[in-house]
Amino acid sequence: MRSRPPGAPRRLAIRPQDSALVGQVSDEVIAKWREIGIAAAADRFQRHQTDPTMPDAIASRSCLAIVLAAGEGTRMRSSLPKVLHPIAGRSMVEHVLAAVMEAGAGRIAVVVGPDREDVAEAVRKVAPEAEIFVQRERLGTAHAALAARDALARQPVDDVIVAFADTPLVDVAAFSALRAPLAEGAGIVALGFEAADPHGYGRLIMERDRLIAIREEKDASDEERRIRLCNAGLMAFAGAHALSLMVSVGNENAKGEYYLTDAVGIAAGRDLPTRVVRAPEALVQGVNDRVQLAAAEQAMQRRLRERAMREGATLIDPDTVYLSFDTQLGRDVVVEPNVFFAPGVTVGEGAVIHAFSHLEGAKVGPRAEIGPFARLRPGAELGRKAKVGNFVEVKKSVLGEGAKVNHLTYIGDAEVGAGANIGAGTITCNYDGFGKHRTMIGEGAFIGSNSSLVAPVSIGAGAYVGSGSVVTKDVPADALALARGRQTVIKDWAVGFREKNAKK
Repeated sequence: MRSRPPGAPRRLAIRPQDSALVGQVSDEVIAKWREIGIAAAADRFQRHQTDPTMPDAIASRSCLAIVLAAGEGTRMRSSLPKVLHPIAGRSMVEHVLAAVMEAGAGRIAVVVGPDREDVAEAVRKVAPEAEIFVQRERLGTAHAALAARDALARQPVDDVIVAFADTPLVDVAAFSALRAPLAEGAGIVALGFEAADPHGYGRLIMERDRLIAIREEKDASDEERRIRLCNAGLMAFAGAHALSLMVSVGNENAKGEYYLTDAVGIAAGRDLPTRVVRAPEALVQGVNDRVQLAAAEQAMQRRLRERAMREGATLIDPDTVYLSFDTQLGRDVVVEPNVFFAPGVTVGEGAVIHAFSHLEGAKVGPRAEIGPFARLRPGAELGRKAKVGNFVEVKKSVLGEGAKVNHLTYIGDAEVGAGANIGAGTITCNYDGFGKHRTMIGEGAFIGSNSSLVAPVSIGAGAYVGSGSVVTKDVPADALALARGRQTVIKDWAVGFREKNAKK
């Protein structure tokens, strides 16, 4: 398995709260976990805090996760750090952090590269109490993990997970499976997979059911290279032995690096129980370039689509629907082809999302109807049976129950009452070049086609606005507003116009 570059540790000024207990997290962090969509982690910790005798052996154990996120990612050919490239609307490092926290890691240490405050900021979004350590030299994965030595030494834990921020598909089940043998007495556990092509990977050397070593390919014998059981990189250590094993790793190998995988042989030499947990190859694929990034995106999309369909949504052509990590589709939702769900979208039961629509940061009520060719921007909230039709854009606006915006309209910074009807070509003129202003449209109001509502302005309940109007003043309830030039008709004008121009 390729080695992850390490470095001499330098801690940034990012510390967990001193009052945080091993195996516990603050109420603020639990609330944050619910906000970002990993409620299961929050539930697990709250259960453990209120009932420490709960039978879940893993949940009752304290855990530190060390996430290595300092890779330069030169093959990505990008100014963006590799681990910040998104998969399903969330950076790879955030995927990994969410998974280890849901697997019960109450303490997080992340190793980043020099001057990578952008990576640290992404970490803080998901794990506000994470400790950040900096690696400067690149001397192997064990040296990288030891950049977080202070976190290992400061406070005892039952379990230590070492994860990589460029393996975004490894899920909570895999991390939980790594921890399970530790609860049964294992000293070290490695995640392995049967490789279709083992070239380039470290091999897991077994003696019956016991893992005795992990051999990097450059150091493997011809016989060892024929082994197909390969190292996925992720490891778990018994907390009582983790630091001792890591500091014992040497660099007597072809590359002169400190391989974390050598800890397995050291543990076996100390007669510590060593175990392997197997995972599908597709689950543990890493990302080193844009091709692998695209492959990981496809794999994540398959996972998200299958989950959505099994939970009761209909995706008519699943391969053309793009979901984000936190997309929530209710029962009997129908999604037509070529729909894009950016982060922060919730769709209520029975809603229909027609083809070629784009939704981001939006809440769609039950039995609402969107599209085709509609765009919901952040802050859009649609009530029950609301309708947003073709070529309509809604931003930071609330549409009440049964409100209709059927076509060719922009609704921004507005509140549209229940049952209101917005005609084609209507625009809420919300921006004056300096600030945004709100438009209020009452229940049952009727806005004629091609109208401009210049905010701030209020249209009362049941009021009518004549087509083509430019409304700049409030309209009372049940009133009619006409704000357009008076029509003038000149009989037979066209006849004279044509005759005049025909003589030229």
